[in-house]
Amino acid sequence: MEQYLATHTLGQTDIPVEIHETALEFPDNRLLIDLCGEHDRNLAQIENLLDVQIVRRGNRLAIAGDAADRAAEVLGGLYARLERGRGVTPADIESVVRMGVARDEAASASADQLEMFDGSAVEIRTRKKTVEPRTEAQRDYVRALFSNDLAFGIGPAGTGKTYLAVAVGVSMFIDGQVDRIILSRPAVEAGERLGFLPGDMKEKVDPYMQPLYDALNDFLPGKQVTKLIEDKRIEIAPLAFMRGRTLSNAFVVLDEAQNATAMQMKMFLTRLGEGSRMVVTGDRSQVDLPRGVASGLADAERRLSGVEGVAFRYFTARDVVRHPLVARIIDAYERDPADGRD
Repeated sequence: MEQYLATHTLGQTDIPVEIHETALEFPDNRLLIDLCGEHDRNLAQIENLLDVQIVRRGNRLAIAGDAADRAAEVLGGLYARLERGRGVTPADIESVVRMGVARDEAASASADQLEMFDGSAVEIRTRKKTVEPRTEAQRDYVRALFSNDLAFGIGPAGTGKTYLAVAVGVSMFIDGQVDRIILSRPAVEAGERLGFLPGDMKEKVDPYMQPLYDALNDFLPGKQVTKLIEDKRIEIAPLAFMRGRTLSNAFVVLDEAQNATAMQMKMFLTRLGEGSRMVVTGDRSQVDLPRGVASGLADAERRLSGVEGVAFRYFTARDVVRHPLVARIIDAYERDPADGRD
């Protein structure tokens, strides 16, 4: 890929207008077709996200606009991804654009924190897919999961806290770094009382655990998930079931930790055994505990901040990777934090 830069000034008699243009040349026309997407939809997405104009001329792309250099960087990163045999989806494009914006705002960070889709990019390999962080906060979080025995991921819904934690757990299980995966949640209803639930214990608690099953099925074949659960190599259980256990050689995730009480949180954290990793995820803004009951997540954050071997990573609405409207909804609620519990 070769790059050509040009700056043109279009003059009227009294108002000169400067247009910055960048041209990229791509040697592999087949990959260029994939880069552009069907009916150039990938180019259209980049134009919309960065407010630039992209024109295809043979095996060259001409980019015009104030963000032409950034668009060229995005296109170069996506083309390198295609050269490594990876696909390009709308989510991948948004991810690369986001990472570029984050790099501008983190200019003082170290070089290894500013890599995009190069050879050292952070990837989580599972049986069904390879998962990549889509924001700088997600990248930093994944690194913390691999390098700390206890890590907290705190932030709003849709930022990938639980999804990435389960992906890392599956990856470490596949690689033989742990013998078991243990996923847990407090069995707390979200603002409504469901009443008596029929069935045995598993049937009663499974509705609370469904998001964890969904994540597992994204990374492992369904039959394998079923077999591993039968063999107790994957456990999905309510937080109350953790009492009295020592969790050794396991990757342990506590999801929705804002709904654990302070005593439950202490009980859970002290289950950590030899050779294990533990991840605690939660959203301070979605506490469903009864009025007057303190959240164990906030309590642990206060007590453990600065403790050696414990990592805290934080997300904001800008890290939401669901529908773009979700981020705007979160922002709206944060601007007016009244929760109706006064």
